[in-house]
Amino acid sequence: MITRLHDPNYDRWAHQIKRTGGCRQPIHLRGKVEHYDRATGQLLHRYSTHTEPGGVLRVPCKTRRASRCPACAETYRADTYQLVRAGLVGGKGVPETVAAHPALFVTLTAPSFGAVHVRREKNGKVLPCHARRDAETCSHGHVMSCTARHAAGDPHLGEPLCPDCYDYEGSVLFNAVAPELWRRFTEALRRRFARLSGLTLRELRERLTVSFAKVAEYQRRGVVHFHAVIRLDGPTGPTSPPPAWATADALEKAVQHAAGAITVEVEPLARVFRWGTQLDVRLITMNGDLTEQAVAAYIAKYATKAAECVGTLDRRIHTLDELALHPLREHARRLIAECLRLGALDDLADLRLTQWAHMLGFRGHFSTKSRRYSTTLGALRAAREEHQRAEEITTGRLPLFDEDTVLVIAHWEYAGKGLSLGDQLLAAALTGTSLSYAGGASDE
Repeated sequence: MITRLHDPNYDRWAHQIKRTGGCRQPIHLRGKVEHYDRATGQLLHRYSTHTEPGGVLRVPCKTRRASRCPACAETYRADTYQLVRAGLVGGKGVPETVAAHPALFVTLTAPSFGAVHVRREKNGKVLPCHARRDAETCSHGHVMSCTARHAAGDPHLGEPLCPDCYDYEGSVLFNAVAPELWRRFTEALRRRFARLSGLTLRELRERLTVSFAKVAEYQRRGVVHFHAVIRLDGPTGPTSPPPAWATADALEKAVQHAAGAITVEVEPLARVFRWGTQLDVRLITMNGDLTEQAVAAYIAKYATKAAECVGTLDRRIHTLDELALHPLREHARRLIAECLRLGALDDLADLRLTQWAHMLGFRGHFSTKSRRYSTTLGALRAAREEHQRAEEITTGRLPLFDEDTVLVIAHWEYAGKGLSLGDQLLAAALTGTSLSYAGGASDE
């Protein structure tokens, strides 16, 4: 750290660190960019990392996972918030009239795979976990009851009352087929809405668009459930109002039917999966209990999370021997082990359970949206990059060229990532970020 502070290039290094926004594991790039006049071939401008501290340019890792890099995950969270909110009140290229379109906030849950320790409240009072007077004793000798009033951070939350009774196979298989359940749910929803409206599916698509934005959330027991915004639009999407007969009440009826009607079968094991019985459907309003800001914030929060609440890993693991090296909770360990066991079966190769064992079988995207819901993350990033480029030109760090007359030739190569321990201390002081994370040391 002292060496870095006394380095003549410290100011430039500090500028790079600030531009990464406090990224825990910045990517190191080595290379150059040259601008040539297309007509004459004259070199107009050249940038090279040769003059940078350490000969590299440090850029953000841009991960979405808060467990890996809170700074970059915060950018992803903020973008997701803007994307979801724009689909409810307009902005970012979406007309403000979309606020009048019926929209529901729907939560689709997973079924039970066995009794687990839970925290329940009623009227602000914490209730006993599983208080039963005549509790049965399972075949493994565990009394299926728990009278504890668990604290919010109790490590037992989500763990089975009897691990040997818990359906670990069903839990990881449900995660694996959850994306297919969601796809079938959206199809069944459109079919049901068409029937309620007295239309064929083709006629419905000519008059109405059903738009979605969803996020997957892990429960403490290790299964995912989905939170979704479902909105009704006219045939051209958010730019046109839905027909008068396309109401929130009709949409709610279609959601309730579709959630209970569809199933997915894992044929090699003859197991059939469906959504859990707990279905929450709430109307989104601009000034009620469930506002567009609350919904957007809720979805954006879970867009940066993974299965860390279960106590699992945030990187891939491929063998049981490798699993034994990690100090995991027993529940998480058994979930990962079950993924590895099932992943070794040829008949289940399509589920890719081994590759996604660290995610407890879930291999879908955490946050997704239908094409017409609102803007895209790519558009938001492009706008931010254009703003940063304009700022660089204004301050003189980049030349102002007519892009149509300039040929840009760039060459970059990966040169490592992360920060040394001393650099971590300085980066935390420069950006106000926390040092309480594992790893992050440079592999340059």
